[in-house]
Amino acid sequence: MKAIFQETKNCWKLLPAERVAIIIDGEEYYRALHEAMRKAEHRIMLVGWDLHSELALIRNEETGGYPACLGEFLDTLVEEKEELEIYLLCWDFAMIYAMEREFFPRYKLQWRTHQNIHFCLDGEHPLGASQHQKMVVIDDTIAFAGGFDVSKWRWDTRAHKVDDERRTSPDGDVYPPFHDVQMLVDGEAARAIATLAFERWEIACGKQLTLLGGASSDPWPESISPLFEKIDIAVARTLPQYGIYSEIREVEALYLDSIQAAAKSIYIENQYLSSFTIGEALARRLEEEKGPDIVIVMPLKTGGWLEQHSMDVLRGRVLKRLIEADQWNRLRVFYPRLAKKPLTGLMVHAKVMVIDESFIRVGSSNLSNRSLGLDSECDLALHVKDDPELKEKVRAFRHGLLAEHLGVEPHDVARKIEETQSLVKAIDALRSDEDRTLVPIDPEATKDNDPWVPQSQLLDPERPLEPDELLDYFIDKPHQKRVYKHSFKILGLLAVVLGLAALWHWTPLRQWLDVASVLQMAQWAKAQPFSPLIVLLAFIAGGFISFPVTLMIIATIVIFGPWLGTFYTLVGCLLSALCVFQVGRWLGRDVVKRLSGTVVNRINKKISNSGIPAVITFRIVPVAPFSLINLVAGVSEISTKDFIIGTLIGLLPGTLAIVVVGDQIARSMQSPDLTNVTVLSLAVVGAGLALAGLRKWLASRQKVTGA
Repeated sequence: MKAIFQETKNCWKLLPAERVAIIIDGEEYYRALHEAMRKAEHRIMLVGWDLHSELALIRNEETGGYPACLGEFLDTLVEEKEELEIYLLCWDFAMIYAMEREFFPRYKLQWRTHQNIHFCLDGEHPLGASQHQKMVVIDDTIAFAGGFDVSKWRWDTRAHKVDDERRTSPDGDVYPPFHDVQMLVDGEAARAIATLAFERWEIACGKQLTLLGGASSDPWPESISPLFEKIDIAVARTLPQYGIYSEIREVEALYLDSIQAAAKSIYIENQYLSSFTIGEALARRLEEEKGPDIVIVMPLKTGGWLEQHSMDVLRGRVLKRLIEADQWNRLRVFYPRLAKKPLTGLMVHAKVMVIDESFIRVGSSNLSNRSLGLDSECDLALHVKDDPELKEKVRAFRHGLLAEHLGVEPHDVARKIEETQSLVKAIDALRSDEDRTLVPIDPEATKDNDPWVPQSQLLDPERPLEPDELLDYFIDKPHQKRVYKHSFKILGLLAVVLGLAALWHWTPLRQWLDVASVLQMAQWAKAQPFSPLIVLLAFIAGGFISFPVTLMIIATIVIFGPWLGTFYTLVGCLLSALCVFQVGRWLGRDVVKRLSGTVVNRINKKISNSGIPAVITFRIVPVAPFSLINLVAGVSEISTKDFIIGTLIGLLPGTLAIVVVGDQIARSMQSPDLTNVTVLSLAVVGAGLALAGLRKWLASRQKVTGA
């Protein structure tokens, strides 16, 4: 197998490591992590897709006198070692993963812990992307990287017992067997990973970290023996184009180059197989008469219902292409079965590739489009070339993985490969009818869902998608102008308003919501002697509980009419905004940042840098709730005067639009005849077009000023 690595093409750096180990499954990895962090003297840095403060790193074993759970363990370490600083960075996740993540991670991992523990949520990535690198660096001396997050649902033993009571999440829920792999390195390779982690911290948190000087500690864990010594490690990255940062696709290039270089065999473990690019590269090798054997081990199902009806369908499409290309019967795609009744498969989360008994790759990247160009990824790889002793170590690693999945011993795998001179034939011979074995994945299993699943560029994009592209996909008009999109929004708003009026007057819902009675109550409120004061207090109270301010504005204008309603609205909104603004001033920047995420930090930067224009923009283009903008403005550098001016100017367009529409809404509710409905329609369209034009003007002003 020829040399593979080319710096700046398929890897970022190729650097020496004194020791390299490959850690298989959570019991060994989390124990090693616990041991290594106990030895830390200066700095621990964890970067991941997820972190969970209540994860038990060690279960029913000796902990060296330290807590087993991550958050308490880290707190104990910094209490014990005054010079130790701990940095925790995890993805500022999409809400679709909320049930899989820890609620309030900022509170659990920073606000409730020691001041030497620094926590940051990473939201500095394009729309739809994620921070997917999984790295732990200790004293810049050793580094772990691979598929493991320090999170729930990951711990398991290599036995993968179906009924292992220790496989319980911090919430007390039992979860299925789980398989993953992590690489551990030291030396210059570890310092390169540290640099990569620092770069991510600076992008996400805005603070620089620098490499330590000559470290006196050796935090290598006692339970882990090196598999290789004095060997070069390649570091490959995926980083999407974002802001001033250019796209990096080293992960993809290394996949393609290593697949092309394979002579005898390609062994893959991966959670996904949805990349058409990778699929085509594998298919081309299968079409060769004397190409390599290809064995892929994946989970039976990739995850929950959503993934099974999306990513599994995309996988089925790639598998069909590979099967068509397999003219010489050299392809096998399996899932590891642990029990037949009830059917229990092993969740394969590992991202591993072994080629020709000389190349090993362990990383965070899946064989998906998003891992090649959208998410941030970090993979490590080594190539032993023609050294017989080192090749035997590569074989030992691969045989250990196969033995784990087949339910046999590693020497059985080695013997059978030696006998058959084929990876595929050896596995075919070792497969059995026992509970634990490798079972072929049926590419037709998802055929019923295939017609309903869109192409991979939407579900599994390989580059950042703009919001316009997303909308274009759904309405199937790739060349339509922005004006039509604004029209859709306006028509949608009109449909909602008219639909509600129709429901209230012409369906059985009328008995539950009588509009005439609501308006009578509104008239009663208006007749009270202190009604203006009541309205202003309601605005202030609504600000503190984050009640939708738009609803309050509409109610005020309907009750008091366009003139008084506008006056009470502007005064009420200003008082509400000022009260919450002062709370932000009182709490201070650090407290608010600890309780909030990266969206809040972006708003803070905008307000601090642009002042009045930013406040006006956030009022007209509501990127966050009214109260949240007020709170964040309080901790920004904007003056109270500029905040009031920006708020007043920003509220005027929307308030005037509601004045135009609000009175007509009330009339339509009382009497939904053709005249009132027509007038309401024209009012909504006019107000919508005016706001759309104003937003477009603001956007053009921001581009000019750089706000």
